[in-house]
Amino acid sequence: MTPLLALPFPAIDPVAVDLGPLQIRWYALAYIAGILLAWLYCRALIRRPECKGRVKAIDDLLFWVTLGILIGGRLGMVFFYQPSYFFAHPLDIFKVWQGGMSFHGGFLGVLAALFYVSWRHKLHFLVLADLAAAGAPIGLFLGRIANFVNGELWGRVSDVPWAMVFPDPAAGGIPRHPSQIYQACAEGLAVFVVLRILVQMGWLARPGRIGAAFALCYGLARFIDEFWREPDSYLGYQFGHLTQGQMLSIPMILVGLYFLWRLRAPITAEERAGKA
Repeated sequence: MTPLLALPFPAIDPVAVDLGPLQIRWYALAYIAGILLAWLYCRALIRRPECKGRVKAIDDLLFWVTLGILIGGRLGMVFFYQPSYFFAHPLDIFKVWQGGMSFHGGFLGVLAALFYVSWRHKLHFLVLADLAAAGAPIGLFLGRIANFVNGELWGRVSDVPWAMVFPDPAAGGIPRHPSQIYQACAEGLAVFVVLRILVQMGWLARPGRIGAAFALCYGLARFIDEFWREPDSYLGYQFGHLTQGQMLSIPMILVGLYFLWRLRAPITAEERAGKA
């Protein structure tokens, strides 16, 4: 079943900068770069005619969204994936440098940050959500690449020609799908391209459309990608065949479909010009 030859896992040191007691990992740099690039992209989007006058500045959003990603992502790992472990070892919740972040938790954290910023600055929540959603795939792409560099979150056992043997002993020393690359391409690159096309079509003119499209596209991409990703050892399968990632993606798909249906009316010329 397994190939005689498998692609060697690239020997990339997960530590980008080693200054003795201070180590800077590629994973941390991926988070920083993803957030900054997404923020710069959002700043470019608010200059579009359909966004004119709706958002004067999003600088405050950078801090609160970063906080939402970190706190929500960590708490998502605690409550969605390993509640029994963290309840038994509560101090480990704060050891974020050891890894362990949940996208779906980070997603909820970002929603909370968007609600707060929209309330504080008296902005339209859905307008901010659209901007955040448009930039999110940038960080998702870089985050999955960092997962690959770390040799974590590997795929299921496979005999495809591009299967890899990951160095972590828990991977069993057998060829597996490089599912991190699949997820980077689908959840990051492909979703970004789809949303960019929708932005060019004027979808930012109708608040909520881009956010709904992101929820649908990411949910579908994640649900499909999970068929190649090894389920978490401490969770296994849910309902016989589904992973926890798939279970958490189903609500995103349903919410995305619902809001796209609610916002299905054609965009008017006034909206496209930012006058509505």
